[in-house]
Amino acid sequence: MTRRRAELVLGTVQLGVPYGAANSTGMPPRETAIRLLRRAASMGVAAFDTARAYGDAEDRIGSAFEGGTPVETITKLDPLARLPDDASPAEAEAAADESVARSLVALKRTSLDTLLLHRAAHVTSHNGAIWNRLNELRKAGVIGRIGVSVQSPEEAHLALAADGLGHIQLPFNVLDWRWAERGVIEVLRRRRDVTVHARSLFLQGLLAREDASLWPQITGVDPDRILFTLNSLARALNRKSAADLCLAYARGQDFIDGVVIGMETENQLSENMRLFVERPLSADECTIVANRMPRVPVQLLDPAQWPRPARSTSALQ
Repeated sequence: MTRRRAELVLGTVQLGVPYGAANSTGMPPRETAIRLLRRAASMGVAAFDTARAYGDAEDRIGSAFEGGTPVETITKLDPLARLPDDASPAEAEAAADESVARSLVALKRTSLDTLLLHRAAHVTSHNGAIWNRLNELRKAGVIGRIGVSVQSPEEAHLALAADGLGHIQLPFNVLDWRWAERGVIEVLRRRRDVTVHARSLFLQGLLAREDASLWPQITGVDPDRILFTLNSLARALNRKSAADLCLAYARGQDFIDGVVIGMETENQLSENMRLFVERPLSADECTIVANRMPRVPVQLLDPAQWPRPARSTSALQ
């Protein structure tokens, strides 16, 4: 099987909302964000990852390129938090249509390259009305590909069973053992028709910083041991840093097509581009890392389950 070559995808949440407790620069001004987007496109970033829920992010992408985005733009449906669970299929379809229309206006586009569900539950909720409507819009040419942003292996299997799936985004990093053990990677390797993007490579920035005090207090998690092991592996495998190792590990996975990294400054863009040109880990090196990293509880792998607000380094998501 030909190995996939993971590309760099610029995550834009920081460009649309104040994001990350350790984000010292804050949400950049409009013109700064537009300049960053244009520079990223000129430097060869493969895609922009955005969402209706990311505040001004879609609008800033639209303003940067006036609808002629030179790279693929992946956006996500509104989370539809206000849509009642007992809403009728017609109401669910209308909510999906409204979200798509708003994305088209903000991005200044007549069609969307790729649209993901922001909530995997919407694959089957409301008698499948939301997913069915996205399939109709895909067949009509309003959307190029449809997909799902997932949080867990259970959600991934749900998405992979959906008709018309063309894209899946999942959290993945050197500590995350779930995808292999629960059969998701095996399925993704067979599904060459599905593009796979990985986010959370640095686990809210914790894996890229030498600061155990930032870690959530979770039973069974020893931050000092994790960071020591990570840095030891980086040295043993001749990587420049823990961040370099984390990125090279994700890029070395044969089922991943793109890695999503959030940025809000041009300096961060330059640094991430420098890391990205380093070689990915080989399959054997990926196995060494997976076998050496401590096994952690699922609670650590899902920041939504952390006992206190996550402190994140937004440049290294």
